[in-house]
Amino acid sequence: MHIFSGQPKEGQTLVEVKNLLLEQIEKVKKGEFDEQLLKSIIANQKVEKMQQYEENQGRATAIMDAFCMGRDWADVTASLDQMNVVVYKQKGEDKTVVKVDKPEIHPVEVNREDRSDFLKMILAMPSNNMQPQFIDYAKDIQQAKTTGGVPIYYVKNTENKLFSLYYVLDMGKNNDKKLPISVGLLQFLGTDKYSADDISKEFYKLACNFGVNTTDEQTFIYLNGLEENFDASVALFEHLLTNAKPDQNALNSMIARTLKGRADAKLNKGVILQQALRNYAIYGKNNPFTNILSEAELKSLKADDLVNTLRNITTYQHKVFYYGSRDLAAVNTTLSKLHKTPAALKPYPTPTAFVRNDNKENIVYFTDYKMVQAEILWVNKSGIYSASKQPTVSLFNEYFGGGMSSIVFQTIRESKALAYSSYSRYTPPTKANDPYYIIAYIGTQADKMNDAIPAMNELLNDMPKTEKSFDDAKQSLRNQIETDRVRKINLLFNYDNAKRMGLDHDIRSDVYTKSQTLTYADINTFFVDNYKEKPFSYCIIGSKDKIKTTDLAKYGRVVELSLEEIFGY
Repeated sequence: MHIFSGQPKEGQTLVEVKNLLLEQIEKVKKGEFDEQLLKSIIANQKVEKMQQYEENQGRATAIMDAFCMGRDWADVTASLDQMNVVVYKQKGEDKTVVKVDKPEIHPVEVNREDRSDFLKMILAMPSNNMQPQFIDYAKDIQQAKTTGGVPIYYVKNTENKLFSLYYVLDMGKNNDKKLPISVGLLQFLGTDKYSADDISKEFYKLACNFGVNTTDEQTFIYLNGLEENFDASVALFEHLLTNAKPDQNALNSMIARTLKGRADAKLNKGVILQQALRNYAIYGKNNPFTNILSEAELKSLKADDLVNTLRNITTYQHKVFYYGSRDLAAVNTTLSKLHKTPAALKPYPTPTAFVRNDNKENIVYFTDYKMVQAEILWVNKSGIYSASKQPTVSLFNEYFGGGMSSIVFQTIRESKALAYSSYSRYTPPTKANDPYYIIAYIGTQADKMNDAIPAMNELLNDMPKTEKSFDDAKQSLRNQIETDRVRKINLLFNYDNAKRMGLDHDIRSDVYTKSQTLTYADINTFFVDNYKEKPFSYCIIGSKDKIKTTDLAKYGRVVELSLEEIFGY
């Protein structure tokens, strides 16, 4: 199959999107494209294959596919006949649904101790333990500064001839609500030398792609491509960054897509629960999720102002991450020449501060959403982050609420059949001096909610003890760390995250060493201190015609919230 897909803008029909796609296919069939494009395609295919074969999964999948299909390796990259299928996703009620009576369900006693003969045979098979590989930040990461004083963090690529380059700013949406729009607009602008389409073609010729990403607290501008085109790619990108031309039409189109995306978000139960309602429970009405430009503010934006922000973005403090095959000195030479910065980099704008709610009582935040299921999220603010707690936290999560063998999953889903999915985690923050959060979750049928919530509450107050599961959790955590490999550009992001947490070493080494000396009594003490008899904010979404307010009131003070209240628009 060769699949083409498109998503309509507001006011655009699915048929119009289909026709746009078919028009482009017809152009290809008629040969209406630049012959240079073929060379560019070959270069980009080269990049794609290198990226695929960088990972074990990519290599193994390619081999598996060839074997399963009975294909010679020399024929693996041969093209296949194409089958074009148009799929429409329409809104509406499915009249063909057949209702099935809900069967009576009885809890199943979970046997966590015995092992079958088959499992014993598998466990008896000899295997060599892998040795963990921890990052030595001083040894594995090299550092330098451009002539303009911008720090460069460098990791050598010894696998292939690809590079990744990131400009990283420690400011984001919390510093400037316009910033996500400004940097997002970059991908749709041209310059005094190139149109927007020409810029895209030039990057494609170089087998290089660029992108931007803005979070609440950071902004990333990145380039990925062939090492042989590194200098040309950086030069083209710097040209775009410093010579971008304002384009109000491109901005208006981007604003329209943004508004449609916001409307679509209100139809997405994952966004409703895990982002909108969760942020409301943690912070209240004013929170990072609702800290966005209003529709009126969006429509009043001027391309000139946003482009001015873009042109000045590297006048703020920032750092460079590089992963590639050339030497650090050569990278520094290129960046010192092409990446122009002022003599003194500006400090970041002061970020908006958000006040976190304290959990002093049980509160039920409920939002009406039309579905047959109900989803429940438990939230409790706990203690401030401490690196010394992390071994205990990691082992506790593995035992109590992590994977499919955890106490929570085995009890709620497997034994009592009360959930499609269920977990609980003691979640660490993303920077030092911020708190941990106790998070628990159940996705279930609405008519099972009144059984599912008490079942989870029972676990949150009384953790079952099973030595076998505890030993398995300890071994599982050990195996995960032994087989975990932080490689390539991720080394630099790991280092950056460690610095944000106030760490000067790879925290996994602490978890690996210290978690193995912990006993069940240690994690039980942790559970009693941090979980037992704690008040929670219950975030619940479900259909109001299936969930009674009187039932919600059993678990705490009920606060009904509309989508407009939790989304801020």
